[in-house]
Amino acid sequence: MTLPQYAMGTQYDEKMASRPREETVHGEERTRRKKHRALLPMIVALAIIYFTTNSVRRGLHHDHHAGRGEVGQAVKTALDVGYRHIDDARVYRNEEEVGAAVFESGYKREDVWLTSKLWNDHHDPRDVETLNTTYLDLFLIHWPIAFNRDGSVYNKELTDDPFPTWQKMEEMVAKGKVRNIGVSNFNIWRLSKLLSHPNITIPPAINQVELNFYNPQPGLLAWAKEHNILIEAYSPLGGDGQVGRTLNLPVVKEIAAELDITPAQVIISWHVQRGTVVLPKSVTPARIEENLQVTRLPDALFEKLEAAAVGHKPQRTLNPSESWGLPFDLFE
Repeated sequence: MTLPQYAMGTQYDEKMASRPREETVHGEERTRRKKHRALLPMIVALAIIYFTTNSVRRGLHHDHHAGRGEVGQAVKTALDVGYRHIDDARVYRNEEEVGAAVFESGYKREDVWLTSKLWNDHHDPRDVETLNTTYLDLFLIHWPIAFNRDGSVYNKELTDDPFPTWQKMEEMVAKGKVRNIGVSNFNIWRLSKLLSHPNITIPPAINQVELNFYNPQPGLLAWAKEHNILIEAYSPLGGDGQVGRTLNLPVVKEIAAELDITPAQVIISWHVQRGTVVLPKSVTPARIEENLQVTRLPDALFEKLEAAAVGHKPQRTLNPSESWGLPFDLFE
C-alpha cells in the first residue's frame, strides 16, 4: 500500500489552509502561539519527503561539491517526479542555482515549499534578515552555536540565549518574509530553554536533526511529539560511512524482500511511519525517484525494525563540537 504524499498520521487542516496568512501571524500572544502550532500539519501537507540540496555533503566543511548545474538539474528532476519540498541552506552555497531551477521548472512558487537555514555567523539580530528570496516557507536556525560576526568561534552570549536571534525570526514571520520558523540540531535541553523564554510568541515548528537507524533518537521524538514540534530527519539512510551498512542490514533486507521494495524504501518508510519528515539526498534521477516511494510497513515489521534500531548504542556521525573548538559537546 502506497502512502499519500503527506504526513502519515498527521491531519491536514483544510480550514487552516484556507485562512488568510495574516490571521495566523498576528494578534494576541496566546492566539498566535496556538495558531502557529496548528500550522504544523501544513508543513507536510504537500509531501512528507523533502529533497535536500545538500546532495554531496561530506562532513561539515563541504569539501566536495556537485558540479555547476548538477544541483539545479537534480532539483528539476525532484520536482518532476513529485517532490514539492526543497531543503536548502546558506552554507550549501547553491541558493541561487536552486532558486533558478525552481523558477525554470515552471511550477508555481506557491506549490513548492522552500526551506533555508541561518548560518552560525548570522545569529546577530542585525544579520538574521538577509534572505535571497521574497519569502520562505520555513526558516531554521542551522546550529545552536552562534559564531561572532567575523566568523570566529564562538559567541557565548547568543549561544547561551538564542532568543534575540529567535525574536528577529518572529519579526520576519510578522512581516511575511517567512511563513514558519524552527531550529536544527537542537537537543531537548536547548529546545526546552528556548520554549521557556517568557517573551516567546511563536514556538519552533520544526527541529531538523541527524536521525537514522544508527542514531534513532526515540527520546527526542517522543518529547517533540508531546510539544507539537515536528522532527525532520537528515541523513535518513545513515551518516558518512553508514549508508551501505544500513542498506545491508539483515533485518532491512528481510523486510525489503518480503514487501518487494528496496532497502532504501524500507528505511524511508520506517522514518515516515515514526512521524518524521525525511530528507534524502541524491543527484541521481533514478535514486531521487526511488526515495519518494513510501510504503506502509505492517505493524509487526515496523516494530521489528524499530526494536533493532533502538537496541544499540547511538552512533552520531556529524558533531562539529571538536572541529569548532568548543569547550563542550553541543549535543550534551
